[in-house]
Amino acid sequence: MDLSRRSVLSMIPAATLLAVAEPLRARATPRSDPAAAGDSTAAGAVADHAVLIGNTVAIFAGTAESNARPEVRAKLASIAAAARAHLTAMDGAGPGELFKGVPLGTSDPNLSKSFQNLYEIALATRTPGPTASDLRDDVTVQRRVIDALVRLHDDYYGDQSKGYYGNWFHWEIGISTHVSRILALLRDALAAYRPELPATYVASMDAYLRSGKDGDVDLDSRFHTGANLADITTNRILQGAVLGDDSRVTKAVADQLTVFATIDPYDLRHGVTDGFYADGSFIQHSSVAYTGSYGKGLLTRVVQTVKILDGTAYVPGEDLVGVVQGWLVGGFAPLIFEGWMMEIVKGRSVSRTTTGYADVAAVVEAVVDLSGHGTGTDAEALESYVKYVQQTSRTAIDPARFVSPVSVARHAEILASTAPPRDLAAAECTVAFNAMDKTVHRRPGYAFALARSSQRISKYEYMSGENLMPWFQGDGAHYLYLSGEDQSQAFGVDYFTVVPPHRLAGVTAPTEERRSVPELYGTLWYDNPERGFTSSSESQNTYVYFPRGTNSLSGGAVLGSYGAVGLVLGDDVAYAAKQAGTLPDDFVAYQGARGTKSWFLLDDEIVVLAAGVGDPAGRAVTSTIDARIADASEAVTLTGQLSDGTPWSGTGTAPLAWLRYASADRKTAVGYVFLSGRQPTVALDTVTRSRRVVRLSNPDTPVTKQLFTLSRDQAPAEPLTSMAHALVPNASEHRLRSYARGPLSVLVNTPRVQAVKHSRLGIVAANTFAPGTHHAERLSIDGAASVILRRSRGSTVSIAVSDPTMERPTVSVTLHGRTLKPLSTDDGVHIRHVPGGTRIDVTTHQAYGRSFTVTLR
Repeated sequence: MDLSRRSVLSMIPAATLLAVAEPLRARATPRSDPAAAGDSTAAGAVADHAVLIGNTVAIFAGTAESNARPEVRAKLASIAAAARAHLTAMDGAGPGELFKGVPLGTSDPNLSKSFQNLYEIALATRTPGPTASDLRDDVTVQRRVIDALVRLHDDYYGDQSKGYYGNWFHWEIGISTHVSRILALLRDALAAYRPELPATYVASMDAYLRSGKDGDVDLDSRFHTGANLADITTNRILQGAVLGDDSRVTKAVADQLTVFATIDPYDLRHGVTDGFYADGSFIQHSSVAYTGSYGKGLLTRVVQTVKILDGTAYVPGEDLVGVVQGWLVGGFAPLIFEGWMMEIVKGRSVSRTTTGYADVAAVVEAVVDLSGHGTGTDAEALESYVKYVQQTSRTAIDPARFVSPVSVARHAEILASTAPPRDLAAAECTVAFNAMDKTVHRRPGYAFALARSSQRISKYEYMSGENLMPWFQGDGAHYLYLSGEDQSQAFGVDYFTVVPPHRLAGVTAPTEERRSVPELYGTLWYDNPERGFTSSSESQNTYVYFPRGTNSLSGGAVLGSYGAVGLVLGDDVAYAAKQAGTLPDDFVAYQGARGTKSWFLLDDEIVVLAAGVGDPAGRAVTSTIDARIADASEAVTLTGQLSDGTPWSGTGTAPLAWLRYASADRKTAVGYVFLSGRQPTVALDTVTRSRRVVRLSNPDTPVTKQLFTLSRDQAPAEPLTSMAHALVPNASEHRLRSYARGPLSVLVNTPRVQAVKHSRLGIVAANTFAPGTHHAERLSIDGAASVILRRSRGSTVSIAVSDPTMERPTVSVTLHGRTLKPLSTDDGVHIRHVPGGTRIDVTTHQAYGRSFTVTLR
């Protein structure tokens, strides 16, 4: 889509936003009573605080206007029902409980849940509506909430020497979020009944901010980044408004502004790598690709901040709206396929039962809210996206699950508007999220998502008993989403429950049994304080929760809507450190397989090459071409043809030329064309496993699925091998037969260079992996690089070049043949004639994997 001037603001660099923040920091001088200052600034602060509180109440409780709409009734009913259930649970509470069945004293989740229940009761008392409610403005109920706050503080929260057990998140973010909202909702009731309580709670919340500095945010803390920083600062904005502390509000706003800045990996502020990058990537926890979880949370929080600050003098809201709209266009929309959030950016939450369509509901609410702050074509594009998701998602968005009744009302208005349904992402595109080692390829009818890893990006994320078997999720695992399919039946938690971890689609891995962290150590983490391993220590993060890879090459080029991606398989940092003798003897680390892999992303095909595949430890190795799940009763058929032209069907190992997997129930199919390498093995089994095998807190629900796997298997100690195949989404048997006559060909497939040609598209694409000069048809490539060449009608040639190592200052490519003249070049691209051809020199210094393009004639 065409982007307006506002959307360009998504590229605001850190220096620009920090310049905006500096006046706020200057304003943030200690002053607990702004009215006492007796100046216009103080009076303005008092007015701003009132607006802030009013906006906050409207966000969570709605307004008389929004709540009068019939579409909001279900939301209002759910608010009231939750409050009544909690009040009943309070009536039935036993010793050591505020709510029945939620014992306090040793469980931080239970303490946080108790505060959340109080918030939900308070919310019901402030929710306006078109019909009478016994809860609305009920002073008795409000005072019951306040008395419960006093009890929780006196008995379980106020003594900081007894608190801060369990997960730091509950103490620094979770509890503070619930309490800060209660203080805003019940501001007047507190002033009349317990006026000292807000200050008491704020002092305790400051004391629990132990990862901060002097009870405040510390931008140098690894805990105060990205989504976490947005949560903490939003809480502090509300706290400042409740206390009339303008210094707290302005400091919190200035701190939160830092999350809007585009991360420049070559000029990090406070050493922070968490946030959005120029290519749309989002990282949290320093190295985890996390758009679909923490990124979603950050989006929700900052849009709420835009709404909370609306009408105040704290921040230039229009600029922030432009930043967030840029995130939606470049960072979120490519990762959402027909209302489903892709697996490659969910971290440990892939193991939860509510991911996928539910993730996108939160994004849609943010889009709904943001559209109200946009103008012209920007607002229309956002409204059109809301209608597009509603139209294409197999699970309709349930507005009753939105946070804000105002959002529910506006969502209804958008669906009734004349805005045409339209995706924010192009129907045909390849998006290289190289800053987080992920790639998305989209065409009408399907989307392909690829997960990579490197020295920069984690191979996976495990934490808190979630995602128990994650080991190969960053080793080239792919997810092929077919249009019209219910993705919760094809992927989601059941996919990871049923598919063995070493047989995830696209993965090359040793065939061995591995044990999860709880199985290895009897706890949710590796506990060894003497060696620096505690539940949230940096060592735990580095070696247990989200270890990075040891390979430097992971990335690729994009030319128009086509892509080339390369990856070198290797060990994670835990195994490397264990071999180096720097980890304790009882720490368990696993060695990975070896291989060089490429993916070439075309129109009808994804071509996959692998070379040097094997295992240094002599174990058996499985290279899984694809893995798909289906319901136990589904009519799945497997048909194909042998290399000699003989028809084939069923399962087993055979010299196949092609295979077609089809589901009559879903009316979907995937074809596989075998271009070279050992004979593939086809399997279709019925598997039953509990969802608890991937997440300890999942219900112990047995899942029975048909599991289709297509793989090439190497026996222990076999020589290194190479192989090539193509995935053909939505393929018919007729189309698969046609590949015997082209148009695909493998030009070269070695550990040093991998290249393919598509004669009909006029494309030659290559990945190179080593120093020296490499050749692919008429291309000569110097060193490690990713290159795509396309010949078009009119005698023009377009070339894209990328440095997949992100370490090279320059990359040079020579196109042999007639001398060509440049028609257009990106900055940093230099063309010169050399004997026998045209040389293209690309300055890739600090480009962070970005593609450079040139068009020649």
